[in-house]
Amino acid sequence: MINISRFSWLKILLYVLLTVYALITLIPFLWALSASFKPLSEIVNGEPNFLPKNFTLDNYKQIFLQEPLFWRWLLNSIVIAVSVTLLNLAFNSMAGYALARLRFVGKRFWFFLILAVLAVPAQITLIPTFLILKAIGWLNSYQGMIVPSMVNATFIFMMRQFFVNFPRELEEAAQLDGLNTFGIFRHIVLPLATPALAAQAVFVFMGSWNNFLLPVVILFEPEMFTLPLGLNTFKGQYISYWNYIMAASMIFTLPALGIYAFFNRYFIQSATFTGGKG
Repeated sequence: MINISRFSWLKILLYVLLTVYALITLIPFLWALSASFKPLSEIVNGEPNFLPKNFTLDNYKQIFLQEPLFWRWLLNSIVIAVSVTLLNLAFNSMAGYALARLRFVGKRFWFFLILAVLAVPAQITLIPTFLILKAIGWLNSYQGMIVPSMVNATFIFMMRQFFVNFPRELEEAAQLDGLNTFGIFRHIVLPLATPALAAQAVFVFMGSWNNFLLPVVILFEPEMFTLPLGLNTFKGQYISYWNYIMAASMIFTLPALGIYAFFNRYFIQSATFTGGKG
């Protein structure tokens, strides 16, 4: 009885701590969301109110109707993030399946090479990436943003771990029905890999959507800026207009939050398959 009572109190304490942490994390976001619907005078008066007294959509009208490049920045981010996500899903999954199931010369070498790449910070590869893109004429272009990011060693390893734990019996049954390796991968393995693919899609999309370092290195014309880089310029232009800055920040933040919320249920499922034997 004592142990049960102690466990209940520990559980209650854990929930209290998590709730307090969630509130601390959520309050700044809620304030920014509220500020995006306030006039500037209400923001700077110092009152910590979360509900706007003078609700207005003028901040969003200013961004969408008066800023000609904002739509272009939004389009650039969508094109790049969606392209990078789809390419990663395809290539990372195929590479992970090959490392988990296929036999080929150098398989162990490629696996350890991918593990070595995981230890290299992305910042170290920025200058080599810039020099390569400059040599082939891909600076300030969509392909320059998409191609260097179309594979990711982290998610190749994640997909490899998923496929290592994938039931071989399903593949053997499909092989008996006459499917070749690509057919098994396309029609049997991928449909059952939805949890891992969804988790990967969320992380890749959010990473590409929030990417600032690569755009700031290879993009130099305002028409080609992505939203993170464009918002940095926007912040400099409206340095004292917090109402416009908050509205622009919300437009940048909400798509990533929406995708995370939609696919969040797949994270626990994917963790079940990616942490097993190697």
